[in-house]
Amino acid sequence: MKQKSHKGLVIALLAAALLIALLPLFLLPGAEFGGSDDAGSNMVAEVTGTEYEPWFTPVLETALGGELPGEVESLMFCVQTGIGVGVIAFILGRWVERKKWTDQLKKTEE
Repeated sequence: MKQKSHKGLVIALLAAALLIALLPLFLLPGAEFGGSDDAGSNMVAEVTGTEYEPWFTPVLETALGGELPGEVESLMFCVQTGIGVGVIAFILGRWVERKKWTDQLKKTEE
Protein backbone atom coordinates (compact mmCIF):
# COMPACT_ATOMS: atom_id res chain seq x y z
CA MET A 1 0.00 0.00 0.00
CA LYS A 2 1.42 3.37 -1.02
CA GLN A 3 1.62 6.01 1.69
CA LYS A 4 -0.15 9.32 0.99
CA SER A 5 1.96 12.43 0.68
CA HIS A 6 1.05 15.24 3.02
CA LYS A 7 3.36 17.78 1.41
CA GLY A 8 0.61 20.37 0.86
CA LEU A 9 -0.60 20.07 4.46
CA VAL A 10 2.92 20.45 5.82
CA ILE A 11 3.53 23.57 3.70
CA ALA A 12 0.19 25.07 4.80
CA LEU A 13 0.95 24.42 8.48
CA LEU A 14 4.45 25.91 8.18
CA ALA A 15 3.01 28.99 6.46
CA ALA A 16 0.39 29.34 9.23
CA ALA A 17 3.07 29.05 11.94
CA LEU A 18 5.18 31.67 10.19
CA LEU A 19 2.22 34.04 9.95
CA ILE A 20 1.37 33.55 13.63
CA ALA A 21 4.95 34.39 14.56
CA LEU A 22 5.40 37.41 12.29
CA LEU A 23 1.99 39.09 12.09
CA PRO A 24 2.04 40.55 15.63
CA LEU A 25 5.33 42.29 14.89
CA PHE A 26 3.78 44.19 11.98
CA LEU A 27 0.21 44.60 13.23
CA LEU A 28 1.21 45.83 16.70
CA PRO A 29 4.24 48.07 16.04
CA GLY A 30 4.16 49.99 19.34
CA ALA A 31 3.26 47.04 21.58
CA GLU A 32 5.47 46.06 24.48
CA PHE A 33 6.08 42.35 24.80
CA GLY A 34 6.99 41.71 28.44
CA GLY A 35 7.64 38.55 30.31
CA SER A 36 5.52 36.85 32.93
CA ASP A 37 7.86 37.98 35.71
CA ASP A 38 7.17 41.63 34.91
CA ALA A 39 3.44 41.02 34.60
CA GLY A 40 3.36 39.21 37.96
CA SER A 41 5.33 41.94 39.71
CA ASN A 42 3.04 44.61 38.27
CA MET A 43 -0.07 42.71 39.36
CA VAL A 44 1.26 42.26 42.92
CA ALA A 45 2.04 45.97 43.09
CA GLU A 46 -1.43 46.80 41.79
CA VAL A 47 -3.22 44.53 44.28
CA THR A 48 -1.17 45.30 47.40
CA GLY A 49 -0.33 48.92 46.67
CA THR A 50 3.35 48.30 47.41
CA GLU A 51 6.20 47.34 45.17
CA TYR A 52 6.93 43.61 44.95
CA GLU A 53 10.03 42.53 46.82
CA PRO A 54 11.46 39.06 46.03
CA TRP A 55 11.71 36.87 49.13
CA PHE A 56 14.88 35.03 48.07
CA THR A 57 17.97 35.55 45.94
CA PRO A 58 18.63 33.13 43.08
CA VAL A 59 21.34 30.57 43.90
CA LEU A 60 23.64 31.46 40.99
CA GLU A 61 23.43 35.17 41.76
CA THR A 62 24.46 34.41 45.34
CA ALA A 63 27.32 32.14 44.24
CA LEU A 64 28.65 34.54 41.61
CA GLY A 65 28.20 37.65 43.72
CA GLY A 66 25.89 39.53 41.38
CA GLU A 67 23.24 39.40 38.71
CA LEU A 68 23.84 37.11 35.74
CA PRO A 69 24.41 38.74 32.35
CA GLY A 70 21.47 38.54 29.96
CA GLU A 71 23.38 36.25 27.60
CA VAL A 72 23.97 33.71 30.36
CA GLU A 73 20.30 33.81 31.37
CA SER A 74 19.30 33.24 27.74
CA LEU A 75 21.76 30.37 27.43
CA MET A 76 20.45 28.70 30.57
CA PHE A 77 16.86 29.14 29.38
CA CYS A 78 17.75 27.56 26.03
CA VAL A 79 19.52 24.64 27.72
CA GLN A 80 16.49 24.10 29.96
CA THR A 81 14.22 24.18 26.92
CA GLY A 82 16.45 21.73 25.07
CA ILE A 83 16.41 19.30 27.99
CA GLY A 84 12.62 19.50 28.18
CA VAL A 85 12.23 18.94 24.45
CA GLY A 86 14.65 16.01 24.63
CA VAL A 87 12.65 14.37 27.43
CA ILE A 88 9.36 14.84 25.56
CA ALA A 89 10.86 13.54 22.30
CA PHE A 90 12.29 10.52 24.12
CA ILE A 91 8.92 9.67 25.67
CA LEU A 92 7.09 10.08 22.37
CA GLY A 93 9.71 7.94 20.63
CA ARG A 94 9.28 5.20 23.23
CA TRP A 95 5.51 5.24 22.69
CA VAL A 96 5.98 4.85 18.94
CA GLU A 97 8.47 2.02 19.46
CA ARG A 98 6.14 0.28 21.90
CA LYS A 99 3.33 0.46 19.33
CA LYS A 100 5.63 -1.05 16.68
CA TRP A 101 6.72 -3.84 19.02
CA THR A 102 3.17 -4.69 20.08
CA ASP A 103 2.00 -4.70 16.46
CA GLN A 104 4.91 -6.95 15.53
CA LEU A 105 4.16 -9.32 18.43
CA LYS A 106 0.50 -9.52 17.39
CA LYS A 107 1.53 -10.45 13.83
CA THR A 108 3.88 -13.20 15.06
CA GLU A 109 1.19 -14.65 17.34
CA GLU A 110 -1.29 -14.97 14.48
